[in-house]
Amino acid sequence: MGSHRRLAPSPGLDRGTTVAVSLLSAAAAALGTVPATAVPHDDPTADVDRLYEEAERATEAYHRADSRAGTLRGRINTVQDEIARQQERVNTLREALGSLAGAQYRSGGLDPSLTLLLSDDPEDYLERASVLDRLTARQAGRLKELQKAGRSLDQNRAKASDELKELERSRRAAAAHKKTVKRKLAEARRLLDALPEAERAAYERAARSGGSGLLGLPGPVGAAAASGRAAAAVAAAHSALGSPYVWGANGPSGFDCSGLMQWSYAQAGVALPRTSQAQRHAGRQVPLSQARPGDLVLYRSDASHVGMYAGNGQVIHAPYPGAPVRYDPVGMMPVSSVTRV
Repeated sequence: MGSHRRLAPSPGLDRGTTVAVSLLSAAAAALGTVPATAVPHDDPTADVDRLYEEAERATEAYHRADSRAGTLRGRINTVQDEIARQQERVNTLREALGSLAGAQYRSGGLDPSLTLLLSDDPEDYLERASVLDRLTARQAGRLKELQKAGRSLDQNRAKASDELKELERSRRAAAAHKKTVKRKLAEARRLLDALPEAERAAYERAARSGGSGLLGLPGPVGAAAASGRAAAAVAAAHSALGSPYVWGANGPSGFDCSGLMQWSYAQAGVALPRTSQAQRHAGRQVPLSQARPGDLVLYRSDASHVGMYAGNGQVIHAPYPGAPVRYDPVGMMPVSSVTRV
């Protein structure tokens, strides 16, 4: 059994060594009493921000997959219509070839020279033989046409089969992204609901405070005038203020971020793509310092969030679930680009 008795100092230790040992012992004891608050801990609001960001990325991935599925459905419908027309053409050619074959059969199977000798009216036979030759040539032409139509029909059927498989993959991808979005949004909501009321209010204030005051951005007065369609889009977005954030929605009663941009510009007669990444390339890139009302402001390096510049350093956007369409500072999060539609 080990002993717990304190060992006596060695006679060989001088006073300085004894003091040093005493100081080290005191330091070791102090380290053992560091308060728990000095240890880093998770920040729930940072987790909420992360979850919203990840949910927006998954939302944009969902929109891409869903848009791809819509494109494929249109292409498949076109190919299937073409297949139906080609099948009708093949059927018509087969019927024509059947008629020609019947005509040949009815002409008899005798050798042409013998038929001529036995004919009561050689001139009539020669005339009918000439018609038969023309029928044979016509039959050969129709046969080639049928073979070509059959090959085209087979190619389109193979194309339709491939695109149906791709459509199914796109549908599965969209469903997976949708599941991811809902899971992350639910987790973010749970974290927010668990915060004390004061902390939730502080989070909301922080979400609406950006560095826009340092940007010196122009407002509607004194800035270059927005084009007619940009002004109409801003007016449409303004009319949506207070509408709820609805995942995957593009109006008119609810919106996600890119859905609000698409709907607002649609009211101005401009068709924008569905995703914020695609909206980034829907016009000309301009510096943030030259932003005009109606410009699209893309956030984060992957352009996973978008708002519309409204002047005076503000954007209109659909922030996240639980937050309605509203004005926020343009610098509320890192800006990656500005697009003038």
